[in-house]
Amino acid sequence: MSDTLAGSLYVVATPIGNLEDLSPRAVRVLGEVAVIAAEDTRHSGRLLRHLGLSRPMLSLHEHNEAARVDALDARLVAGEDIALVSDAGTPLISDPGFVLVRELRARGRRIVPVPGPCALVAALSAAGLPTDRFLFQGFLPAKGGARRGRLEGLASREETLVFYESPHRIRDTLADLAATLGTRRVVLARELTKAFETFLDGSAAELLACMEEDPDQARGEFVVMVAGAGPRGDADASTVEADALLSALLVEGLGVKQSAAVAARVLGGTKKAWYGRLQSLKDGD
Repeated sequence: MSDTLAGSLYVVATPIGNLEDLSPRAVRVLGEVAVIAAEDTRHSGRLLRHLGLSRPMLSLHEHNEAARVDALDARLVAGEDIALVSDAGTPLISDPGFVLVRELRARGRRIVPVPGPCALVAALSAAGLPTDRFLFQGFLPAKGGARRGRLEGLASREETLVFYESPHRIRDTLADLAATLGTRRVVLARELTKAFETFLDGSAAELLACMEEDPDQARGEFVVMVAGAGPRGDADASTVEADALLSALLVEGLGVKQSAAVAARVLGGTKKAWYGRLQSLKDGD
């Protein structure tokens, strides 16, 4: 049972770019709480100044979240209200807050969502891919082998696949998507709600080529959305055919580098993408 005299933790969604997306309710809550727990107090401080608000803040991020629980809980017990915000979007969605919310809920505290901007939902709403079912995977692994392994494990999923990605890894991710998922449709949402918001649509190889031609298309934060597998969960047919060709090239004695060049010429895409796939096939015999 919750303590009716205790305060509430408000989980407040903040803009991912356009400040006009902040709801009136969120503004009111941020102006009324006793303290704001922010992923980066400097970043959230700029938002508060824009709103003409001044509230006490403390940092709450992945490195100190567990250590903050008892102190924040004590403030709730004392009757204070607290707002939890991340740098952008909805807290807990690939952002800190899960440990705090889980522990406070277990202690019977009142957790109140204040909904609003979320890059995941915004991107899906405008992508033109099926949204009745989707699988959100947050950020893919930073290392290439682990990233390709994750993608290979998702190859048979029928849901639309959704990832977040950073500008310094987007090319590598597209190369791995081309190598593991073939010519499936990919939609990239870049710089959502900001001045240079862009949606790019095509196969992973086509989008990678687009970035090679125009490096500006690799700037900003990305939501990567990929069409799911066929209705029976089958692997993409083009991927199966590509693997058959790649395997034949290796069996005939061509090296990985030469095979990648042949694959790029015959199937499209980049040598780098096919090199990664060939190396995976070779390592797995």
